Amino acid sequence: MAGTYSDETNVEEPQTNDGVLTDRRVKWFGIAVAGLFTLAVLYLLYRILTDFVDYELMQAIVPRFVDAYLLVLQIFLISSVLSLIAGTLVGLGRVSRTRFTRSIATAYVEFFRGTPLLFQLFIIYLGIPAFWRASPQPFPIENWSFAAAIIGLTINHAAYSGEAIKGGITAVPDGQMEAARSLGMSYIDAMREVILPQAARNALAALGNDQVILVKDTSLLTVLAVPEIISVFRNVNSNTFDAWTPIVLVAVAYLAITLPLGKLVRYLERRSEWGESHD
Repeated sequence: MAGTYSDETNVEEPQTNDGVLTDRRVKWFGIAVAGLFTLAVLYLLYRILTDFVDYELMQAIVPRFVDAYLLVLQIFLISSVLSLIAGTLVGLGRVSRTRFTRSIATAYVEFFRGTPLLFQLFIIYLGIPAFWRASPQPFPIENWSFAAAIIGLTINHAAYSGEAIKGGITAVPDGQMEAARSLGMSYIDAMREVILPQAARNALAALGNDQVILVKDTSLLTVLAVPEIISVFRNVNSNTFDAWTPIVLVAVAYLAITLPLGKLVRYLERRSEWGESHD
C-alpha cells in the first residue's frame, strides 16, 4: 500500500493549456457581446434618426433648447462653485476636533444625504415663502424659482462634497500636520496651506463625479417651474405628441455639458497623478 501511495503522490500533473484557452474564450466572448451590443445600439440610433425624428420640428424647437441649455449651464456653474465652498466647510467640520462642530456637520450630512433632493427642493421652494404669508410685506425675491434651484442644489451637493473633502483630509498622513505645526504654522494655516491642497487632490475623483451628478439633478428643477431642459421637453411633447425629436435634443443638451466636464475631471486627475509622481 505504501508503494501505491508513493506512486500516486509522484504522478505529475499533465501540462495542458486549458487555463489559457479558457481565458481566450472569455476574452473573445466578451468582445463578441460588446460588438453585438454596439451594433444593436447603432442600429437603434439609426432607426430613430431616420424614421422617428421630425427635422422640421427640431429646427423649430432648437432655440428653446438652447435657452434651456444656457439656463442649466448657469445654474450648474453657480451651484457648483457654492457647493464646493460649502462642502469644504462641511468637510472641515467633519474632521474638527470640537465635538459640537463635528456633530453639527454630521447631522447636516446625514439629513441632506438621507432625504431626496426633490423633497428638499419642495421644502425650500414652498416652505420659505410661507413665512411671509402673515407679513404685510411681499416676498422679497422676485425670481424665486431660480433662487430656490440654486439654494437646493447647493445645500444638497455640499453634503456630498463635504464627505469627499473629509475623505481626502483623512487620507493625508498625520505626519503632514505634525510637520507643519513643528515649523510654527497655526492649525488654520497648516490646514489651508498643507492639508487642504493634498485633500483636494485625493478627493478629485469623488468631487468630479458629484459635479456630473449635479448636472443631471438639474432635471428635477422642472417641479419648480424652472424652464430647464426637461421642462422644454415636456412642453414640446404635450403640444406635438412627438417624443423622439425632443428626446434627441435633451440627450444632446445634457451630453454637451457632461462630456466636456468628464474630460476636464480626467485631465485634472492625470495632472494630479503626474504632479504626485514628481513631488
